[in-house]
Amino acid sequence: MSIIAGIAREDAGLTLPDAKRLMVQSRLARRMRSVGCLSFDDYIALLTASPDAEERRALISVLTTNVTSFFREAHHFETLRTQVLPALLREAKRGRRLRFWSAGCSTGEEPYSLAMLLLALDPMASDYDIRILATDIDPKVLSKAKSARYEAASLSALPDFYEQALRATRQEDGSLVMPDSVRRLVTFRQLNLHAQWPMKGRFDAILCRNVLIYFDFEHQSALWPRFRASLGTEGWLFLGHSERIHPIETSGFIQTGVTTYRRTDARPVGTPERED
Repeated sequence: MSIIAGIAREDAGLTLPDAKRLMVQSRLARRMRSVGCLSFDDYIALLTASPDAEERRALISVLTTNVTSFFREAHHFETLRTQVLPALLREAKRGRRLRFWSAGCSTGEEPYSLAMLLLALDPMASDYDIRILATDIDPKVLSKAKSARYEAASLSALPDFYEQALRATRQEDGSLVMPDSVRRLVTFRQLNLHAQWPMKGRFDAILCRNVLIYFDFEHQSALWPRFRASLGTEGWLFLGHSERIHPIETSGFIQTGVTTYRRTDARPVGTPERED
């Protein structure tokens, strides 16, 4: 297990505590069967012999849990709906660019939820200079996200507030596909959070939720200054329900709500917006 843990930490910053040993072993057993390895030693040999690191990438995919849903942790979307997006959309209507980042987007429910919320607040949102960057380390989940196809049951519980923005189309197999107005707002890219980030501009909000739970303290701490530098002065950072910035005193962030943060130099909510 030490070899597996070392690869996970080196390649993706993942930490595999003893408490997750049974989960890791179960997932490794399934992967070993799929690649024809009869023993753990055989699988280690495959990992170390792979010249293009393909199996190492597959291992990271196996170890990360892709459990997500539309409008997960609804309090964040309520904050976005009431405190964050209205003023930003008014500025977008006047020509300002808006940029959002869903970091660790999994199969796409999070960025599409944000896109639906934008359209619910302003049906013309997809015509403005608004983009949602959605990234994940796993190419398999990104492929599903790009297809924008979901089981009808996963969309059946959406609040009425989003119905008009959704208008998904039912396919012959009963699945639903996000409409073009939603898909136009989202761009998917593969990205390892612990590698170099190619993005140059700053974001109005970053959602990195239920991702940091996989990282140890060292790798988490390395991300705080990078997130801060990637946010505009008025930017927002949303984390998962069990994630916290620690120590917050030296992070450059202040907490404004449940797992909701802003830069320390941000204006208080309600301050009159710029007239430019």
